Amino acid sequence: MTPYANLGGDSGISSYESGRTSITIEFSTGAVYLYDYSKPGSHHVEQMKLLADAGQGLNSYIGRNVRSNYAAKLR
Repeated sequence: MTPYANLGGDSGISSYESGRTSITIEFSTGAVYLYDYSKPGSHHVEQMKLLADAGQGLNSYIGRNVRSNYAAKLR
């Protein structure tokens, strides 16, 4: 997994891994979630990948737009 840059300094995300049609996110609590094209959909996944790579805004985006609409809880 790639460490999340957390440029805003207040994110609850510690790392992520982008796949072709998915993104896996590890939160600072240790919980790991898979988001993919089936849930929450390609638009959200691609936006989340952009924010993850930018290192800012991902946690807020998930809270505003995705919430618990994930494909799987991995841990």
